[in-house]
Amino acid sequence: MNMQYDFTLKFKLPPNEVDQNEVVERLGESGCDDALVGIGLPGMIGLDFTREAESAKEAILSAITDVTRAIPGARLVEVGPDFVGLSDVASVLGVSRQAVRKTMLSHRDTFPAPLHQGNTSIWHLAPVLHWLRERGMWRLDVQILEVADTAMQVNLAKDTAELVPTMRRQVRAILKRQNNHC
Repeated sequence: MNMQYDFTLKFKLPPNEVDQNEVVERLGESGCDDALVGIGLPGMIGLDFTREAESAKEAILSAITDVTRAIPGARLVEVGPDFVGLSDVASVLGVSRQAVRKTMLSHRDTFPAPLHQGNTSIWHLAPVLHWLRERGMWRLDVQILEVADTAMQVNLAKDTAELVPTMRRQVRAILKRQNNHC
């Protein structure tokens, strides 16, 4: 049974793609007629998809395939929703930012650690949603969990592919030792 999945793909366009209207037309022809296309930043393109598929994984991977077929040389920058602040989490949950912040502060020991901490902290959405779900704090749509999990996995795979193999092995060894000591 197919379901509808909502997600965003952001790509860096190859330097030879200067006619954005032509790019949008090719996207429609290659199967991306289920996406709203944003062409605000020169050299970048964003697509908000509502794609029907058997799984979020199938929806997202097929959309990436369709985009790269339409725009050879386009480089995937990000799949979303994944990198989020507290306001984004609140929006997904349909609650206030303050409610999410209060939850985070009252559960400092167990709330997922941010990827970036500063004036604006950034988390992967999936671990935050799973943490909330495990505690029964808010009602969560299974589809958004599936999309967030898949978006995070694609982003991690994309970023990991850029690692030098020796660095990947060294970091894994360090993390393995760290996990054995916990």
